[in-house]
Amino acid sequence: MNITLIRNATLVVHYAGKKFLIDPFLSEKGTYPPFPHSVRQDELNPLVSLPTSIDKIIDDVDAVIVTHLHLDHWDDEAKKVLPKDIKLFVQNENDATEIKNAGFENVEVLQKDTVFGDISLTKTKGEHGRGEILKMAGLVCGVVFGHSSEKTLYVAGDTVWYEGVQEVIQTHNPEVIVVNGGDNQFLQGGSLVMGKEDIYEVSKAAPHAKIISVHMEAVNHWTLSRAELKRYTTEKGISSNILVQNDGDSYSF
Repeated sequence: MNITLIRNATLVVHYAGKKFLIDPFLSEKGTYPPFPHSVRQDELNPLVSLPTSIDKIIDDVDAVIVTHLHLDHWDDEAKKVLPKDIKLFVQNENDATEIKNAGFENVEVLQKDTVFGDISLTKTKGEHGRGEILKMAGLVCGVVFGHSSEKTLYVAGDTVWYEGVQEVIQTHNPEVIVVNGGDNQFLQGGSLVMGKEDIYEVSKAAPHAKIISVHMEAVNHWTLSRAELKRYTTEKGISSNILVQNDGDSYSF
């Protein structure tokens, strides 16, 4: 497999001969206002430009996976540039309906036993925060990729560490895990995605896995920088297991 971070949670994953685009957030730098009630109210989203052209990102994509419909995972530019007949996987019927209403014709709801070609796609649960903020943030999902010729890949999506993530790791024993690790927050309510302590818990649950942290420094409400996460993983002695990915970089496994 090869995993390229485009920006934020937008990934291009080559897996068992297929090219997947995950959570496409493709608008130009500064297109949208800042997320409210959070830091950096003077900065427009996305905070950074795409590292490559949209044409290159979407060229020859076999399927798109949208873990949920928040703007920084599925934006107007994605709706505009993606072919309306492209294969799209979503978390539930509500998201499927909304995406179909945008003109897309080939939308499928992920299940625990979804198959795409000879690749297994297993929808996983996530919790987009803790406590009261969870109700506001809404439903999200992740996905586990499986194939006889590939390592097992777990893309956790917008979730904090909780027992559901631990269950996925125990059940599927993924060798590669992608976490959304920017510790994004509003001024109240706590973490919406994983912070450094959450990532540490993932590393303890999956000590032999390579863990890639994405969703960092791309939208205004991030609170955990790449530099801080690298310092923390060094202090904890887990830096060889935690890969802090830069936009445009690729890892192969």
